[in-house]
Amino acid sequence: MTTSPPRGCGSIAADYHLLCAMEEAWGIVLESLAAAGVVVTIFLIFSLFFLICKVQDNSKRHMISVYFFFLLGTLGIFGLTFAFIIKLNPRTLPTRVFLFGVVFALCFSCLLTHACNLNKLVRGRKPFSWLVLLLLIVSFALVQVVISIEYLVTMLVNQRDKFLNMPREELNKDFVMLLIYVLFLMALTFLVSMFTFCGSYKSWKRHGAHIFVTILFSIAIWVVWITMLTKGNRALKKPSWDDPVVAIALVSNGWVFLIMYIVPEICFLTAPLKLEDYPPEDDFCQPTFLKQAGVDNQAYSQEEIVRGNPGDLSYSPYSSHFQMKTMEPQSDFSIPRPKARTSPYQDYTGGQGPK
Repeated sequence: MTTSPPRGCGSIAADYHLLCAMEEAWGIVLESLAAAGVVVTIFLIFSLFFLICKVQDNSKRHMISVYFFFLLGTLGIFGLTFAFIIKLNPRTLPTRVFLFGVVFALCFSCLLTHACNLNKLVRGRKPFSWLVLLLLIVSFALVQVVISIEYLVTMLVNQRDKFLNMPREELNKDFVMLLIYVLFLMALTFLVSMFTFCGSYKSWKRHGAHIFVTILFSIAIWVVWITMLTKGNRALKKPSWDDPVVAIALVSNGWVFLIMYIVPEICFLTAPLKLEDYPPEDDFCQPTFLKQAGVDNQAYSQEEIVRGNPGDLSYSPYSSHFQMKTMEPQSDFSIPRPKARTSPYQDYTGGQGPK
C-alpha cells in the first residue's frame, strides 16, 4: 500500500519529503536558513580575497588563511544541515557521523589558533607566521579526522550490519561520544580566549572578545542539543525530534559563527593601524637597553638618576651628557701674509771686478 506524498512534494522520494512538505514546515524553514547561510558564506569568501591587498597590518594579513579555513568549515556546517533534513538512511548515516565532527573541529581549531595568536599580540610579542598558523589548524583538526575515520572503518567493515541496524538511541549515544574531542577543543578555546583580556594592547582584545562571545553561544547551543538528543526527546516521548534538534543546532551555530565572529573580523580587517595600541613590528628586532660592558655610560646613568628622582631639577634634557674639556687657546690666530724673497742677483755687478 502506497501513501500519497505530502502537499508540495509531488513525486519526490519519501526520504526527501521533509525538504518540501508543507505540513512539517521545520524542514523548509531550516533549509531556507541553511541556503541563505551558504550564500552569505560564499560572499564572505570572495570578499576576503578582495580585501587581501587592502590590509595594512602584517599581523592581520597572516590571519586571512585562518579566516578562509573557518569559512570553509562554516560552509560545511550549512551544507551538512541538509543531511539531517533528509531522513536517516545508509547513505546519509556515514555522512552525518563523519562530517559533523570534522567541520566543527575545523571551525574550533581556527578559533583556537586565533586565540593563541592573540595571546602573544596583546602582550606585545611577535605573532605566529602564516605557516605556523596553518600547521596549528591542521594539527588540531586532524585528530578529529582520524577519530572519525577509525570509527567508520571499524563499524562499516567489521560491524556493517550492526551499524546500519543499530537502534536510534544507541546510535545517538555513539554520535555524542564521537564528538568528545570537539568538546575538548571548544572548552580549550573558551579558556584560551579568556587570557586575551589580560594584555596591555587594547585593540587586540576586541578580537579576543569576538572569539569569547562566539564560543560562549556555541557552548550554550551544544549543551541544549546534546541534552535533548540523549535525554530530552526520550523524556518527552518524541524520538522523531532527533533530526530537527541536530539540524537546528547546525543552522544556529553556523549563523553564530558568521554574526559573532567572521563578520566583525572582516569589518576590522582593513581598519587603520593605531601606533599607540599596536606594537611596531621593528620593536621585535631592537634591543631594549644598550650599555657597554665595563664602561659606565654617563648619558644612561644620568637618565636613570632623573627617572629615579623626578624632583631633581638639576638635569635638563637639552644639556650635554658628556664631560666638556677646556681647550687651550692657540698663541697666534693671525693670517699669514706673503713676504718678498731676497733676489739672488741683488749683489751681482755684471762680471766687473772691483775697481
